Amino acid sequence: MSLKEQIDQNLKQAMLAGDKTLVTTLRGLKSVILYAEVAKGSRDEGLSDDEIIVLFSKEAKKRQESADLYVQGGNQEKADAELKEKVVIQGYLPEQISEEKLHVIIDEVIAPMGEVTQAQMGQIIGQVKQRVGSGADGGTIARLVKEKLQ
Repeated sequence: MSLKEQIDQNLKQAMLAGDKTLVTTLRGLKSVILYAEVAKGSRDEGLSDDEIIVLFSKEAKKRQESADLYVQGGNQEKADAELKEKVVIQGYLPEQISEEKLHVIIDEVIAPMGEVTQAQMGQIIGQVKQRVGSGADGGTIARLVKEKLQ
């Protein structure tokens, strides 16, 4: 079953259960998918699961950023609501690779390069992203590579 079909099914279950928060979140995710399909011109074919995962990763990141801003503004209630939505979205994403495993992958990428400099940071990050796919956040990869090169 594709992610899009899974969301449709989960939305129906949430509606029957009367879970308003879940219904709102899932409708938002369906909207994100539809918007991307229309923008890409593939409304009939739909998006692949990999494309949907990229969209959902961005949505989860948006929720975290919003929650952080709400906390800074002193509105914990809205921050909690954003974090609840983030948890729902993360349920559709593949499990994230631990930082320890990322360190190993970064070492594997750097090893054949010999001496590396800060100028090669983008190249290293790109190769690590290719290896892990959607299994790790780009910001985390960049931070770990930067730490390694310092």
